Amino acid sequence: MELPSSGFTTPGSAPQLATDPVRAARLFEQSVAIMAQLRAPGGCPWDREQSFDSIRKYTLEEAYEVFDAIERRDFPHLAEELGDLLLQVLFYAEMAANEGHFTITDVLDHLNRKLIRRHPHVFGEDASRAAGNQANVDSAVEGSAAAVLRNWEEIKAAEALHAAAAPSAQGDSPSRLDSVMRALPALAEAAKLGAKAQKSGFDWQNWRDILPKLAEETAELEAEASSEDPARKAAIEAELGDLLFTAVHLGRHLGVDPEMALRGCNLRFRRRFREMELAAPRSLEELSPAELESLWAGAKRKLAAEEIRDHAQQTLPQAQS
Repeated sequence: MELPSSGFTTPGSAPQLATDPVRAARLFEQSVAIMAQLRAPGGCPWDREQSFDSIRKYTLEEAYEVFDAIERRDFPHLAEELGDLLLQVLFYAEMAANEGHFTITDVLDHLNRKLIRRHPHVFGEDASRAAGNQANVDSAVEGSAAAVLRNWEEIKAAEALHAAAAPSAQGDSPSRLDSVMRALPALAEAAKLGAKAQKSGFDWQNWRDILPKLAEETAELEAEASSEDPARKAAIEAELGDLLFTAVHLGRHLGVDPEMALRGCNLRFRRRFREMELAAPRSLEELSPAELESLWAGAKRKLAAEEIRDHAQQTLPQAQS
């Protein structure tokens, strides 16, 4: 499928870089060939013995390393990490080709068709329908990101409806939750499950209604954890899961991404703990619980004051302009 040439510009203060499509295509072709050689007879023994199950954990690791580089705005490192993530795609595609499922060509074809059919306002309605779009949407979005998102969801819903109408390989009746991938990180899966259930009317009315449920789940966890019977570990795990699941949906109702909330909490803990280490008169292991708590409180106060000062310094130039 032919695409129009790109001559776009992106707003920003940094000078924009232009991709050399010929060189990019040549390098991508080289990467595909390298991956094929690694998996071929006489290639790398480690790469040859890998399976979908054995390398999937690395996919999550690489995705989080990309996330970390973005958060730190470490763009040289981000380029490298994106390459590592791309390696995972090439690895899966080569293994699939080895087993007769699909090739990297199929991966790229699916991606290109999806982008075209979900962007009729860019590539035109005819190209969108040729790529498989079955939804009737207004492609005249007039620069509205909200209209683009609305069209995207309608086209995606039409795709799901078409997929649901196709015969199931397992012969099972589809569930509204089938589109939520089981392989998602648990926090993301929980949030998406709740959002899907909400569309069927199964949800709390507002965030205040969730607070009693949190208290209920906490009490149930406390009751299970009070038992010293090792056989109750599975029940404790289940109750802790219920508590976390409820907390995720509190965040959803408050418009807070639970993953981002927890990452922020983790970062604050790192910084506060580091302040404790720096302020401690001797090794933390030698201090009493009361001394540790005092150091923790001091670290919180110090970092909070620094955040207030940094915020004031950032807003001052804006007020003067």
